[in-house]
Amino acid sequence: MRENHADFTRRQTLAALGGVSALALLPACAATATAPNAAAPVAGLDPDAALDRIAYRMLAHEPGRATGLGVDTGEYAAWRSTFGTAGEQGRSEYAATLKELVAEARSYPKDGLTSDQQIGFEVVETAFSKALEGMAMPYGDVAVGSWRNAPYVVIQNVGGYIDLPRFFGSTQPLKSSEDIGPYMDRLAEVPAILDGELDRIRAARAMGVVPPAFLIDKAIAQMEASLKGANESYAGPLTAAPFNTGNWAAPQAGRIVANGIVPPLERQIAELKIQRSLAKDSAGMWAQPMGDEYYSWAVGASTTTAMTPDEIHRQGLAELDEIHARMDPILREIGYTTGSVGDRMRALSDDPRYKFAEGDPGREEIFAFINDRVAWIKSQMPRAFNQLVDPPLEIRRLPLAEEPGAPGAYGGAGSKDGSIPGRFWINLRTTDLHRKYDLADLAFHESIPGHVWEGEFSNRLPLIRSILAFNAFSEGWALYAEQLADELGAYDEFKVGRLGYLQSLAFRACRLVVDTGLHSKRWTREQGRQFFVERNGSKVEEVASEVDRYCSWPGQACGYKIGHSEIVRQRARAQAELGGAYDFKAFNTAVVLGGNAPLSVVANTVSRYIAGARG
Repeated sequence: MRENHADFTRRQTLAALGGVSALALLPACAATATAPNAAAPVAGLDPDAALDRIAYRMLAHEPGRATGLGVDTGEYAAWRSTFGTAGEQGRSEYAATLKELVAEARSYPKDGLTSDQQIGFEVVETAFSKALEGMAMPYGDVAVGSWRNAPYVVIQNVGGYIDLPRFFGSTQPLKSSEDIGPYMDRLAEVPAILDGELDRIRAARAMGVVPPAFLIDKAIAQMEASLKGANESYAGPLTAAPFNTGNWAAPQAGRIVANGIVPPLERQIAELKIQRSLAKDSAGMWAQPMGDEYYSWAVGASTTTAMTPDEIHRQGLAELDEIHARMDPILREIGYTTGSVGDRMRALSDDPRYKFAEGDPGREEIFAFINDRVAWIKSQMPRAFNQLVDPPLEIRRLPLAEEPGAPGAYGGAGSKDGSIPGRFWINLRTTDLHRKYDLADLAFHESIPGHVWEGEFSNRLPLIRSILAFNAFSEGWALYAEQLADELGAYDEFKVGRLGYLQSLAFRACRLVVDTGLHSKRWTREQGRQFFVERNGSKVEEVASEVDRYCSWPGQACGYKIGHSEIVRQRARAQAELGGAYDFKAFNTAVVLGGNAPLSVVANTVSRYIAGARG
């Protein structure tokens, strides 16, 4: 989370929003978040210190991210009380710092660097340069070394109205009375964050950038639900804290919500209603000013390749045919012999044997199923890796207000210091989103050996490597994790489960086709949905929000299969070059230890593994 800071002192803001009666009870805390070396150059430092300096100079603009990593401690403890500078000013300041850091990383002497240090400087230059290209676009939100690039700053799955309640509910520390002051400080900044977003979406409208009407409809409905639950979202964590927060903290937070947070949310809704009156149903970026340029950048940022939308589209079609050829004999074996693979998978989806019960009984069944599969895959990890981790993991339902616009699930690693666990968030707005033949695969993707597992290894790398993530590697690895689970025997006794795994791969191949179809080939929203349903047998309920997600995160969906295909290609290269010296566990370990990186850097990691295995 970034671009977030109220230009007021803590006392001024709290006094304006919530009254002054409780201020004397708050612990003293710095009003600003300055930290030592926040702008000092890296020249003259040893390589590891230089990379750490780069990391902290970046985090000075994203102190919320520092909290998520667990590094807002010691000399950086003041960061826990702020989100950073808000709005366009924050964006400009961040871009200026990134420009400086790219120049410093390029000019840093590379002679004598270790392989890991060389990779560190490579990923800095790649991530920051790509982010600067995005920031040069006149609209949208840019993720620096992360995955969510969005042309619309507030929409059905983007915006502070979604991010901030989740942050206060699961990331902002509330373990002792000392945490109340920073919590309230950040809470007091929320109004400026929301109004900063409002300024940006108004500015985008002025240049002709208006989201598709169907996305605005979703966003308005979700924001209205967020308004109703605002007090619980922001004051609720204080009430639920594992210590006595006194009889003033939650009421004070409630006053901030009523006086400071609800009004800017109402202003955002009013602006979206204005935009709705102007909106059209064109789903793709081609319909927006500079849309083709934006999409080209977004695809490059997501895949870390120079592939064109046409090349990605063709690859998706070819891979879909190949995966369906693997599914066909299994379908025939279990009695589904008539129709296309998509037809037969739709029929399988209707089979009551593979559905979960409706409502809360089904939700409990789903949690039990996930826990069982996670326990099994944990027991298999010594067969797949030479080096093991044991990441803390929570399996949680998505917040109710977020579920309508969210995918079926998502997950990620915890904080670098271990204080925040890895989390697997499951969408349970209806149990019909999931089937018994596809839920195990989803669990492996989001948790172990997928996102949570890989993230735990990245957390053990130097700080800058823990911060900078590349979508093609993150999601490519999570798909490779699904493949590992199959290779370890997850479906040997449940062939229908292997169909679920293969359908998952085919789904990602469909994403290559649909994302490029929407944004480059002028497909409609309905064309995108029907491609999934007809060609892959995907569930209508699932793909409805999926396609809308591609409309608001252009290019992001392309990273998954491009990344997976490249990891598989590198494994085939290692097997071919090493012959009998190839080792399954050693390869997997080398790739995950190499860390999250652009795909070209992953290829270099595999080359080093091959050289080492040859002796």
